[in-house]
Amino acid sequence: MLCPSVSVVIPTYNRPYPLAELLESLSRQTYKPFEVIIVNDGGVPVHDVVALYPELDIRLIDRRDNEGHVAARNIGVKEARNDLIMLCDDDDLVLPCHLERMVTALRDADFAYADAEIVQYRVENDQRVPSARFLFAYEYDLEAMRTFSTYVPSGSVYRKSLHDEIGYFDPTVHHYWDWDFFLRAASVCRVTRVAAATVLYAFSPDGDNVSRHMSDKRRHYLRRLCEKHGLGDLPVKNFWLLLDEPEVAKRRAKSEVIWDGKPIVSRFWMQKKQDGVDKRFWGLL
Repeated sequence: MLCPSVSVVIPTYNRPYPLAELLESLSRQTYKPFEVIIVNDGGVPVHDVVALYPELDIRLIDRRDNEGHVAARNIGVKEARNDLIMLCDDDDLVLPCHLERMVTALRDADFAYADAEIVQYRVENDQRVPSARFLFAYEYDLEAMRTFSTYVPSGSVYRKSLHDEIGYFDPTVHHYWDWDFFLRAASVCRVTRVAAATVLYAFSPDGDNVSRHMSDKRRHYLRRLCEKHGLGDLPVKNFWLLLDEPEVAKRRAKSEVIWDGKPIVSRFWMQKKQDGVDKRFWGLL
C-alpha cells in the first residue's frame, strides 16, 4: 500500500528558535513522506534555520508584510502539493511517532487530531526548558465542543479536499479560527480523536498563547464566532477556570503519555552555541 504524502503547514513570525525546535521534531518523525511549507509572515529571516535541515523537503514562503497567522495558514494550505494537510504553530512540537499515528487514524476518518501536553517553558540562553506540563485530553463530543473546544489544531491532519467543501480558515474570527474551522469540518466529514499526547502545545503564563484575561478584541471575535455558528452567548472566562467547569471536567479522558519531559535541542541552537564558543576562543566576544 502506498503511503499518502503530507504537507505540513507552519506560519511563523519572529520565533526562529522555537521554529528550529519544531523542524528538529519533524526531522525525527518515523513517518517520512511529507513536505514542510513555512510561511514567514513578515518576520525576521529564517533561511539559516531552514538550511540546517536539508533532509526535510522545505519550501519557505517569505511575506513582506505581517498579515496575521490566519492569512499565513491559508497561503500555506493553498501551496500544499499533497492530499493530506498537517497544521502546526511555530512554537509547538510533535513527538517522533506523531505523524505515523495520525496517518494511520485517517484510514477510517477524514480529519484526525491528537491529545496534547500543555507545556510551560523557561528560556535559558535561547533554549526553551520545560518547567511545567499538563495533560490536555478530552473525549470527542461534537455537541459539547459547541460550548468549549478541546480541539488542538497543532498536529491535526486532514484531507486537503476538505477546503473545496468548506473553504479556508476565516480571518474574521481571528483568535477562534481553529474552533470555527473544526466546527465547519465536523459538520461535513468523519472526525477522530487520537488518544495519545503526541503534541507539545506551548503555553505562556503571560498570555501569549492562552490569554489569562479576555481583551475587548477577543470578546469581539468570540461574539462573531457565536453568531456564525449559533452558539448562543458563551461565557467569557479564563482558560484554566473553564477546564474546571463540571461540563468540561467530566469529558476528561485517558491518554497515552509518551514524552520523556526532555527539551528538544535544535541544530540552530547548537550552531549558535558553537559560534559563541568559537568567538570567545578567538577573543571576539
